[in-house]
Amino acid sequence: MVYEGITFRGSRTGQIRQSRFFRESLQPDEVVIKVTHSGLCGTDLHFMMVDMVLGHEGVGIVQEAGGGCKTLKVGDRVGWGYTYGSCGRCSACLTAHESYCPTALKYGAHHLDQGSFGNLAIKLEQWVFKIPDGIESRYAAPLLCGGATVFSPMIEFLKPTDRVGIVGVGGLGHLAIQFAAKMGCDVVVLSGTEAKHEDALMLGAREFYTTDGVTDYTTLNLTKPLDSLIITSGAQSLDLANYYKLLKPVATVIPLTISFENLVAPFIPTIANGIKIVGTTPSSILIMIQTLEFAERNNIRAIIQEFPMTEAGIAEAIHKLKNGDIRYRAVLSWQESE
Repeated sequence: MVYEGITFRGSRTGQIRQSRFFRESLQPDEVVIKVTHSGLCGTDLHFMMVDMVLGHEGVGIVQEAGGGCKTLKVGDRVGWGYTYGSCGRCSACLTAHESYCPTALKYGAHHLDQGSFGNLAIKLEQWVFKIPDGIESRYAAPLLCGGATVFSPMIEFLKPTDRVGIVGVGGLGHLAIQFAAKMGCDVVVLSGTEAKHEDALMLGAREFYTTDGVTDYTTLNLTKPLDSLIITSGAQSLDLANYYKLLKPVATVIPLTISFENLVAPFIPTIANGIKIVGTTPSSILIMIQTLEFAERNNIRAIIQEFPMTEAGIAEAIHKLKNGDIRYRAVLSWQESE
């Protein structure tokens, strides 16, 4: 049987182009998914000028399951994220850190002929996740990368008693506020604009501070120092020296924003105060499942803007995302009439 679908890909000019996806056969451990929704995030912008199908926050319905599939069946509502597969045998895989597998299959490097921008995807069952009934598909899509990205380090490094600083209220930041608050943390938001104040408090923050024009962060006069700092800001380069003034000794700094610029950390203060700077990458199988379950149980939802999954709709969403006009996550919806 030949599997065929519509896809949307990047190009050397950065223009979104409609294309076709073909597959001649289905492997025993794969499922065929009819895509209904996809998230669009900053990571996708890095691949706009690459000749590949875009999108890695896909949600849809299983249309067919290979003979070796054990957990998914036709009709299941499922989603997938940034990682598509791993070896299953290395130390990372055996300790539930599959996304760090040296041979992991990841967005932008593998499966370039398909993505979540389209109406059909074929994925390994192991890396496809059931969407809980209490989460609508349009709200599930942003959880499959953005949600898991913020929740993964929180599970490992935060305690419910922690006072957590979150830098930025955007696509990642507004999810990070919700997850941290629902975990029981005391959430403090640091933003470059006062315009996000009401949103931050509504999402679960207890304190909000504007850093625009502030050269010495001690003048922000935080009520208490922070146990950890989660960086979700889209700033291309970030100097941690000012933020260190807000931290307790032995605090943890977790940078989440993808950037090819430098994260600058002062050497002596890092060592003298036992500051831990923790790297993280899109999540393991267990974390993906836990993210969806936690979000359903605690009613965590992205604030989204929807666009049709067409060349024009995707281009509009990308334009708004580049200009900072998305509040706070863009979601593409497949239109059957298209």
